Amino acid sequence: ASALRPARPAGRAQARLHRAPPDRAGSGPPEAATHPPLPPLPSSVTPDGVFLTSASKDGQSMLRSGATGDWVGTFQGHKGATWACALDAPALRAATASADFSARVWDAVTGDELATLTHAHIVRSVAFAGDGASLVTGGYEKLVRVFDLGAPGAPPAVALTAPDKIRRVEFGRDASGAASPHVLHTTYIDAPGVGVWDLRAGAAVATIATPSTVVSLEVTADGRRLVTADGSTARVWDAATRAQVSEFPFAFAVESASLNPAGDRAVVGGEDMWVHFLDAASGTELASLKGHHGPVHAVRWCPDGASFASGSEDGTIRIWAMGGEAGGGGEAGGGGAAAAEGGAAA
Repeated sequence: ASALRPARPAGRAQARLHRAPPDRAGSGPPEAATHPPLPPLPSSVTPDGVFLTSASKDGQSMLRSGATGDWVGTFQGHKGATWACALDAPALRAATASADFSARVWDAVTGDELATLTHAHIVRSVAFAGDGASLVTGGYEKLVRVFDLGAPGAPPAVALTAPDKIRRVEFGRDASGAASPHVLHTTYIDAPGVGVWDLRAGAAVATIATPSTVVSLEVTADGRRLVTADGSTARVWDAATRAQVSEFPFAFAVESASLNPAGDRAVVGGEDMWVHFLDAASGTELASLKGHHGPVHAVRWCPDGASFASGSEDGTIRIWAMGGEAGGGGEAGGGGAAAAEGGAAA
């Protein structure tokens, strides 16, 4: 599950290659696909609202309104599955990671491709630094690559060797919530644990140990917590001390977990096809939300805490509205989910 960011008005970001014509604005993509969406990621809050990006095994990465799920556009050009799609802080640029051995950077307003970053193997993850000056990629090469976006076509400014094929890269965050340009977290395809890197030192400085492979990683907006999923357990960690704060065990394989901005509610998805809504302090399950017809691969909260998104093997992303006070303490409205269909909803 990759992030929700505020959405600009409908005319703002018609991601090229597939633009939503006026009579289709807010509808689904031209051809609804059945490929499961991968990490739906909300953007941060922008003057135009929050946007939602997703990747898909059909190679179609999409941009949608984070509030309604309405389709804005599709970034087209990859020749293989896209494993991740991320937006920069103002939601003006997007980056995608693909099985076609490349990462690409896009103008999220026009949809134009800005750069193709060629790799020697599958790219699984991309992340913008908080200042937008650099992009980090990770994948099957077992390399953490840092690209200077101010120097298109230049080789990576940094290339660090990881202990295993990389599943996800995620910047840490400072006290203001901005993505740090120096602290990076990585998870792996086969190896357990979360790697912690200092890009200034050019080295891994710590590993957060987990019993099994971490399949989902979230850094909370305030930078204070890491949320992971491994095996049948979701875990919350103190980002500064790297100590485990809490865990939520289940009877099925957990594929994703997310903590709301207030830190008092969590959502968890996995192989049982339900979205589980929890009290984060006690671990008590407050609701089990039904709607998906396949394993839930990704869940993420909207930055205002008023909703969260889930992406499933059934080829849909659902946006679940909260009741009560936005940002914390509310209850999830099981009947208030909006479904966005298609292979890769953004």
